[in-house]
Formats: sequence, C-alpha cells, structure tokens
Amino acid sequence: MWRFCPRRTLPNCLAVKAGERMHISKICAVFFSPAGGTEKVLEAFLQALPQPAEKINLTPFSQAAQSRVFGPDELVIFAAPVYAGRMVPLALLRLSALRGRCTPAVCLAVYGNRAYEDALLELTDSAKQNGFVPFASAAAVAQHSIMRSVATGRPDAADKAQLTAFAQACWDKLIGACSAQALSIPQVPGHTPYKPFKAVGFVPAASAACTHCGRCAEHCPSGAISTASPDKTDKTRCIFCMGCVSVCPVQARGVNKALLWAAEKAFALKFSARQEPQIFI
Repeated sequence: MWRFCPRRTLPNCLAVKAGERMHISKICAVFFSPAGGTEKVLEAFLQALPQPAEKINLTPFSQAAQSRVFGPDELVIFAAPVYAGRMVPLALLRLSALRGRCTPAVCLAVYGNRAYEDALLELTDSAKQNGFVPFASAAAVAQHSIMRSVATGRPDAADKAQLTAFAQACWDKLIGACSAQALSIPQVPGHTPYKPFKAVGFVPAASAACTHCGRCAEHCPSGAISTASPDKTDKTRCIFCMGCVSVCPVQARGVNKALLWAAEKAFALKFSARQEPQIFI
C-alpha cells in the first residue's frame, strides 16, 4: 500500500542551491535482526539500489558500543523489528549511538503480520532526533519470529516486488532533490506518547541436544546467554527475540511447546489475513 503524505519542512542545513542535485557517495544499511526476518526485508530493498551498501549489523551483544557519525552525502537505511507494536528498546538504544549530520535516511519497521502500531513512528522519530532526515518510511511483513505459522515465507515475491519499487522511488526522490523542500519528511501512522511496551515473555531454553557450540551466545543481542554456559538463559536479560532459536545448528533451543501451540493457534486465527507493506514517501 502506497501513501504519498503531506510534507514537513526540513532543517535548513539540507538546503541546496537551485539547479543542484544531491550526490550520494555511500549507502549504509543499519539493522537489528535477531531472528533474520528484518534482514531479509532489508536485503530485498537494497537489491534495487544502484550502489552496493555497507551493512552494519547491530544485533550481536558485541556491537552494543558501536558508534558512528554519517555525513550529508550518505544514505542510511535503518531496519528493525516490531515487538508488540513498538520498537525493541535495545535496538533503539544501539541506534542512538549513530549520529547523522542532516543525513538522508529510510526507515523500515518489520512486523509479523499483526500490526506495527507506533513502531514506525518511533523509529522515524528516533532517526530525526539523531540528526537524520527520514524522507521515506515503510512497514513491511516478515515471518513471525515466535508464531512461525504466521506469515510463513515472507517476505515473498509480492513483498519483494513492492520493496523493489519502494527502493527505486526512494532513490529517484533522493537524487532528484534540488531543494530542502524536495526532501520532505512524510507523516507516518502512530501516536505519542507511544503505547506501553509489553514483551511477549517466551524465554527460549536449551534441550539435552545442545552441543555447547556457543553460536547462540555469540548471536544473543542482550547478553542473556554466556559462552561458558550456552545451555542456560538469563531470564532477566532475555528480550524474547528468538535469535538463539533461529541460529542453533541442531535445533536444540525453543520455548515451551504446549504454551506455544495454544498461543500460536489463537494468534493465527486472529491474524491470518494477509497484511501488505505500507509505504510512506
């Protein structure tokens, strides 16, 4: 679903002289994707851009302290998952260490076919607060990270076609800009104050099949799994992202099957109708 939205005035520092065109020297893709769905959406978007992108993965705990400043001649794409209608607090914390100097940006909020509610607005607001100019935003669907029978196989071919068209439209808007007004920020849905953040609460555990390879510990965004004891999970630090489940090479990690079966059945019945990408430019 495409929505062409009212314009908002940009900071004066993005103003250019009449007749000039913006030059983009570099594209950077910044993402937080514990279960992999967000990265798949991002990849579909990036493939349609005319320049290769540097990828900055903020998911692992080892990337918690990463910081960087981007210039006005760079394009930055931010991609992060939606949890219960909000951005993941940990993802926003890591994104806050990245600063722009009137840097053009695209925001991608990825959700599991239920609803993205305030998440896209939250991501867009975060980008603006950190010195970026989010001139385009989108909410896209990926397979649900917990209820795996919901949005199975997405992003699919239809999603990728829409993301391709969106990327091309973003690039055309960007390189065609000849004034600050041409790089206006679209309004996206959502409310402030944002809805309260409520985590799902499914804590993955390791079974006897765990080989102690440590891959889950390396991938865990919150440091809830240690390399010394990868078969254990610190419930106080777990963000219920299912990242450890997605990377386990022997499928030794998971959540309570009985609870998951009941929750997934009810969830799938309620949210089985296909949701389409919503794009704002």
